[in-house]
Amino acid sequence: MTRPARPRANTDPPAAAQAEAERTLPAMAAALHHAGRITRTGFADADAPDALARLAQMLAPLDELELIILFVSPQADIHALSAAAAHELAPAEVVGCTTAGEIGEAGYTDGEIVAIGLPRSHFSARVLPIDDLNAYDAQSQIDQIIRNRNDMARETPQWGSEFAFLLIDGLSVKEDALTADLAPGLGPVPLFGGSAGDGSDFGATYVLCDGKARQDAAVLLQIRSNCSIKVFNTDHLVPTAQRMVVTGADPARRLVHEINAEPAAREYARLLGKDPEQLTTFTFAAHPVVVRIGGQHHVRAIQQVADTGDLVFFSAIDEGVVLTLAEPLDMVDHLDRALSALGETRTPDVILACDCLLRRMEAQQKQLTPQISALLAKHRAVGFCTYGEQVNSIHVNQTLTGVAIYPPETDDTAVRP
Repeated sequence: MTRPARPRANTDPPAAAQAEAERTLPAMAAALHHAGRITRTGFADADAPDALARLAQMLAPLDELELIILFVSPQADIHALSAAAAHELAPAEVVGCTTAGEIGEAGYTDGEIVAIGLPRSHFSARVLPIDDLNAYDAQSQIDQIIRNRNDMARETPQWGSEFAFLLIDGLSVKEDALTADLAPGLGPVPLFGGSAGDGSDFGATYVLCDGKARQDAAVLLQIRSNCSIKVFNTDHLVPTAQRMVVTGADPARRLVHEINAEPAAREYARLLGKDPEQLTTFTFAAHPVVVRIGGQHHVRAIQQVADTGDLVFFSAIDEGVVLTLAEPLDMVDHLDRALSALGETRTPDVILACDCLLRRMEAQQKQLTPQISALLAKHRAVGFCTYGEQVNSIHVNQTLTGVAIYPPETDDTAVRP
């Protein structure tokens, strides 16, 4: 005898339940992603059509964030992304820049958008866009910086940490002048920053602010927090006894025509024992030159050889400057020691890092990329690869520069207006 078939149970969830699941699952995933952390991070492929939606899920809830900083691969449609981010990541204010590579979850990466979110419960921020780097009024910028500092101090008087983060068009050649001009307004507040990149193409670099991708521009982030912070700057280079003198230069364009009264590229190559026709970015990364400023050596990195045989620099250069060849220490060992020192007494919640493109190229050339990436990931470093770094009032090259942010020692979050 054949039994009548039982009606099949309806396993499809009701529309309301399905909609609730669609809302809940991303929120749960976001909570797991940044569980136990003060700051929030997000990562997405730069060319993915849903990149911003994925970032929004990882950074959620967005209405708790004071600021979102994006480090964007030049593979992205930067103009469209900048405009869309201002809406899709609202109500948080969104700033950022293009990169010469990103530092993501697993260290060095390419073709991504890396996002960091600062929650209002621990951070207060002011965003100062600076357009037209050839004609800005330095005094008005200084005045606004001071007003911003005073406003934040009144808003959260019990919070004791401050730092400033500068993002600037990496092809503007204005980093040296701008950092020096802003220093009087910042006073004792430590500044660090990075120059926006364009991979290794050096074609166009952008700063993101107010829904626009801007050139010949910068954005200064003034941040106050109840988290402890440490701004740092490190490199693995040691000066040698080999010196040279710049005898012909165009400071406005960062060009060196002559070294030791000889054509610049040819003389640099001769000192290295290399063919001047074979100079590459890898050569410059492996054989940097430094200058002595205020008792310390700072890299004056070479970007490329011009068609004229001139050397194009990443930083300010002038006639009469004495350049010293430098040699690298063990890059992996030095980075491990530098990052471990930041966590010697307390583990950072995050390290926001600006790493020079030339360091990344050196790691690639020496096949050290996996080891460097592992260290960056181990120490919770996220950020981007730059065309130069800023620390306080100086523009530098071939360094790792950034800020370590630590959980607050006491739970004194403020009720923010």
